[in-house]
Amino acid sequence: MEVLDLRHFSSVDLRPLMQDEVQMWSRLLSWDYAASADMILRYVDSRILPGYAAVERGRIMGYAFFVYEGNKGVIGDLFIADGREAQEQQSMEVRLLTHVIETLQQSPGIHRIEAQLLVHETGRVMEPFVQQGFHRHPRLFMVLPLREAAPIKIAFPPDVEVRRWSEQDYQPAAALITAAYRGHVDAEINDQYRSLSGSLRFLNNIVRFPGCGTFDLESSFVAVHKRTSLAGLILCSRVRNDVGHVTQICVLPEFRSHGIGEALLGTTVNNLRQRNFSLLSLTVTQDNPHAVELYRRIGFETKRVFDAFVWQE
Repeated sequence: MEVLDLRHFSSVDLRPLMQDEVQMWSRLLSWDYAASADMILRYVDSRILPGYAAVERGRIMGYAFFVYEGNKGVIGDLFIADGREAQEQQSMEVRLLTHVIETLQQSPGIHRIEAQLLVHETGRVMEPFVQQGFHRHPRLFMVLPLREAAPIKIAFPPDVEVRRWSEQDYQPAAALITAAYRGHVDAEINDQYRSLSGSLRFLNNIVRFPGCGTFDLESSFVAVHKRTSLAGLILCSRVRNDVGHVTQICVLPEFRSHGIGEALLGTTVNNLRQRNFSLLSLTVTQDNPHAVELYRRIGFETKRVFDAFVWQE
């Protein structure tokens, strides 16, 4: 393999390669990544998104980028162009990731690093993370074919009502998320769940920005206990014209085992079916067996397994 050069984003044109990544997301995940790619390119053009490109003989072969969030770094993406032998491609991935990890670990004030690389199969890129002391959490990308799946039982408790998400739900929803994930494995993976301010940032990101699809108000619901407090919620985004993705579903601990999670999922599924959506996807941590069991019972199938990585100083 020719000598590989790593360059800062600002010195290269990522557009041709990013079009390849858009096609890959469509092929592997039934996900239209074009809006996210456009947003990334705007940030690159504005020189506010740090990252590196792998360049060989003047040709861009791959890239990885990351963001700073206070004292945390988040690795947002890793992509290598097709057409290489598997060993050469993996060598590029390892070198890019190692450089990104070292940059973040050496950045002043950074005490935590998170990464979830959805399009990479579990174990594929684990080497540089494990070598640098990261914890690894396998996660499942699951899909439900909406035109073929059996009906889902919708039975909310008598004192719980369901209604669509609204702007007034931000603050109570953040409190719900913080309480629902207290002591949960997902709070180890995403530390935003650990605080009210972090949960508000998380909600703002999935509702107002296209990084995880376009927020779909029509299929996003909250379960309200006695007309006053939120007991659970489900938020859904549109990742392709006919594909939905559950960006968040959670229920307060005291309301679990009452069928609220299943009923919320059923409400979203019915809405998407009525609008002729073909598929619904979601991600779940493998070490969350109750959730995995619920999704499988409803009819979700595991399409791929990927890894979440966390480093804490």
